[in-house]
Amino acid sequence: MLRPISLLATALASALLGSLLGACATRSAQVQPVAASAAEFAAWDCPRIDGELDRVQQRAAELAWAVDERAGNNIAALGLGVMVFWPALIAMRPDGLEAADLARLKGRDEALRGVARDKACPPAGAELPAARAAALPVAPGERLVYEERGTPRQPPTQVAMRLSALRRGEIEYEAGASQPLRHDLAGNVVAAPPGTLWWPHLLRAGMALGQITGGDMLVAGDPLARARLRGQVVAAGPQTVASRRFQVVVVELYGDASQGDESTRVDGVIVIDSASGVLLRLDLRSAHKAFNLQRRLVSVEPAP
Repeated sequence: MLRPISLLATALASALLGSLLGACATRSAQVQPVAASAAEFAAWDCPRIDGELDRVQQRAAELAWAVDERAGNNIAALGLGVMVFWPALIAMRPDGLEAADLARLKGRDEALRGVARDKACPPAGAELPAARAAALPVAPGERLVYEERGTPRQPPTQVAMRLSALRRGEIEYEAGASQPLRHDLAGNVVAAPPGTLWWPHLLRAGMALGQITGGDMLVAGDPLARARLRGQVVAAGPQTVASRRFQVVVVELYGDASQGDESTRVDGVIVIDSASGVLLRLDLRSAHKAFNLQRRLVSVEPAP
């Protein structure tokens, strides 16, 4: 059952956001790794170590974008994927809670890599390990079918995408276009065919009830169409959608869309599966046509 948002969670999330926004820059040399105990990982096998390294790297990449967005350094824009470049993150000069997070993540990364070396773990491949892939609610070859409409009164159209690859950091679909659609495991669409909505840094991995997030939603191929959105997790929990069991995260969205010199309000909700990042529902309301639509997953067809 979905759990409704609590006032305490909202207050804590707001307080945390305020402390982050109030931070001032510190010198990069002051951000030193906080050592993690290798004993915590000594009994782990190589696939589990690889999975935790992915989680640490994802959190570090999210931190980098949050800092870069505020400071305008454009360091993160140089490219951060499954692997991050720690000197670049430190050069962004985070402070306060972000500096402490970065120090802990760097220490954990070093401890994990040390244990991996001691165990002679092979380099992790690009594909998602079989055990992790089997735990996801979708599989390669399956066809995800969505109903989409611009307004509630319009008849729906169907949009189908076939899942073509499960990778360590993202899922790829064939969407009937020259360019595939890809999203990361947090639910951010990182590549999309022209004319399609995408949101490369709107969501965060492991989002919990009351958590605040934010980022841009854009139209692929249209540099002028952009919605600046904030969001808050208002419900989370297991739910059956399209006859599949998902770990649902519901994020309420609000912000403004711009095209040229004009802007208008955007409100809505995005619902994703927290395990895979699969989009389950997107409802947007706006006077801007590109950001006024409903998209809902209605079926998952088995692989041929």
